[in-house]
Amino acid sequence: MTPRSTPETGSSVGSTETTENVDDVAALGYEDARDELVAVVARLEAGASTLEESLALWERGEALAARCQQWLDGARERLASARDGDRGSHDVPDDTGVPSDQEDQ
Repeated sequence: MTPRSTPETGSSVGSTETTENVDDVAALGYEDARDELVAVVARLEAGASTLEESLALWERGEALAARCQQWLDGARERLASARDGDRGSHDVPDDTGVPSDQEDQ
């Protein structure tokens, strides 16, 4: 696919721009990625974009959604790690009622 200019914006739509757009998503924090994803969805739902613009927006939205999922997965892992670390260090009973330092006895 070769980059082309769209009549409405004069911006290039194609593989080069898509790669650049997707690459900068990796630098976004969760809230920024989420807010931009909401804006992309609103633009797509409005239906006023050309087919090429819609495809570029869709690709951007997919990248933003993946970035949000990365943040959420990372947060889930950190919480699980903190929870698991707390169990071992504070002698907190789990659902068996046996304190963690006495489970092997």
